[in-house]
Amino acid sequence: MTDTSSAGTGAEPLRVARLRPGALVAALVAVVGAMVIGMALGPVDISPKLIVYELLDDLPFIELDSGLSDQRVAIIEQIRLPRVVLGFLVGATLSVSGAAYQGAFRNPLADPYLLGIAAGAGLGATVAITQDWGDGAGFTDPVPLAAFAGALLAIVLSYTAGHVGGRSTASLILSGVAVASFLTAAQTYVLQANSDA
Repeated sequence: MTDTSSAGTGAEPLRVARLRPGALVAALVAVVGAMVIGMALGPVDISPKLIVYELLDDLPFIELDSGLSDQRVAIIEQIRLPRVVLGFLVGATLSVSGAAYQGAFRNPLADPYLLGIAAGAGLGATVAITQDWGDGAGFTDPVPLAAFAGALLAIVLSYTAGHVGGRSTASLILSGVAVASFLTAAQTYVLQANSDA
């Protein structure tokens, strides 16, 4: 199946992959299995089978007795389950952003270095660390916030510079490479200027 909506733009048409139900089910089983194994790992040994029983027991209309003590149930539900769910959400977010990058550039090798986003985040984090902003605790930790701001700055610079002469993907990529080089040089300067930090 081919999408011909890019005809006349000079870009080659995109191929739309068909969703395979078997592959989707296999991926879902693998993810659930990895999550259960992730909840089983830790200093306190808990069987994956008992973890599944305990999680199913929390669902409405299902009564299963895992036989786990209250302490082990608390370990599963208050420590390990949130950690595994957060890891799943972070991984899912990264995969969606990677797919968006690859779709935007029609290139399976596209990555955050392409538009200078990694360099911008590195510069923001370097400035926050060398200037000793904040105590580095909680949601208001300035290092990730500065890294995020640096990444946004890199996107704005790359997008603005890439659309000056036209709206081609090649000009956007070239502006991204230039912005990445500039921001990497700025990061090196900040590190050299604050070498005692």
